[in-house]
Amino acid sequence: MSMQNSEFSESPTSLEELIDRLPRTFADSEIEQIREAYDLAEKAHSTQPRASGEPYTVHLLAVAGILADMRLDSTTIVAGLLHDIVEDTDIPLSYLSERFGPKAADLVDGVTKLEEIKRFTDEKRSQQLENNPKLRSQRDETLRKLFLSMAEDIRVIIIKLADRLHNIRTLKHLNEHKRRRIARETLDIYAPLANRLGIWQIKWELEDNAFRWLDPVTYKEISNGLQQRRIERSEFIEQVIEMVQTELQKSHITAIVEGRPKHIFSIYRKMQRKGVELEQIYDTEAVRIMVDEITDCYAALGIVHGMWRPIPGEFDDYIANPKDNMYRSLHTSVVGPNRRSLEVQIRTHDMHRSAELGIAAHWRYKEQAKRDVEFENKLAWLRSLMDWEGDSADASAFVEAMQKDVFADRVYVFTPQGDLKDLAAGSTPIDFAYAVHTEVGHRCRG
Repeated sequence: MSMQNSEFSESPTSLEELIDRLPRTFADSEIEQIREAYDLAEKAHSTQPRASGEPYTVHLLAVAGILADMRLDSTTIVAGLLHDIVEDTDIPLSYLSERFGPKAADLVDGVTKLEEIKRFTDEKRSQQLENNPKLRSQRDETLRKLFLSMAEDIRVIIIKLADRLHNIRTLKHLNEHKRRRIARETLDIYAPLANRLGIWQIKWELEDNAFRWLDPVTYKEISNGLQQRRIERSEFIEQVIEMVQTELQKSHITAIVEGRPKHIFSIYRKMQRKGVELEQIYDTEAVRIMVDEITDCYAALGIVHGMWRPIPGEFDDYIANPKDNMYRSLHTSVVGPNRRSLEVQIRTHDMHRSAELGIAAHWRYKEQAKRDVEFENKLAWLRSLMDWEGDSADASAFVEAMQKDVFADRVYVFTPQGDLKDLAAGSTPIDFAYAVHTEVGHRCRG
């Protein structure tokens, strides 16, 4: 499967299109379970059209298609097709467990539980926190922790992110109030969660779509500004790619060099952070160099800096110093051809796969069948992400340990008003009362 420019494929429009997208390593029995899951979902949701008027299966196929593009295992794809069936129909979880196995049922159950968070992220509460960034940041962080603590299997989060991705793509069919609520919730909760798990493909699309509805004027200004320069920018990038490839080949470095799209919300944030206009953003033109080995990354960096003058303060070495979610890459900005600013990312192919798919890259089907040393090493970045220290025999054991060791010391309690309080495990009702308000705690003690 090819994901050029970090984009997912078009949503499958039929079950057969979804089947064609599945890994060839899937057994016949696994494909048959996916067929059965689709048939059940089609019948169960037959009287439940989407807001667009389309059959509900359009959404389910889209979610399953995203999961298939991420090369997730068959159990996850089955759960993706069934993720709304318990909440929206009369089919019980026990039936899913009996027919599709307890693992698939557990994933559906996890996604269903996450729906309970909706009422705590509504537009009214978001408006109340709009003028208090500190409180809003605290609420968002607590909600993200709650998501992770409720998910006994990280694949629950991935399914939910795929679900939200398709929903944010189709917001035009909802009224303005719902659009803003979902867009705000997406920008505050889901996009940062995708970032926390390193799933950049989902992160940037969630951000851009949410921003489009929350600030349509600014979105259009940036979009139009980029579009006006599209042809010129395309010719410039093609020139850069050819020049870089030539120099890399002279040094016998095998590499893929490609243009890298800059996403509108990331450009907006940089404009806000630096207090500048679009024309002053250095890196709206960008290329990515992907090589085989880490040593090639630094060799390629030296070649790029030898070709063009580096811009001071615009270099970051995320290979030697990975981000919190273990994102690894070299970033630099240079004064390129015609004195135009250019951002260059340099990484290995393996770093690129992890950067695009994050944790999902480590749930790929082929690695489910056989655990090996290489797979265990790849899980190390996720352990670091969660600040978890210990050993794990495989991904399942790691997820279980992560839930116990990372989140076992926290308890999440909702007040009658729907506010979320983050307390230490073992907290008493009095502790909760003080968390609500000092006077409430005093009255409780008395």
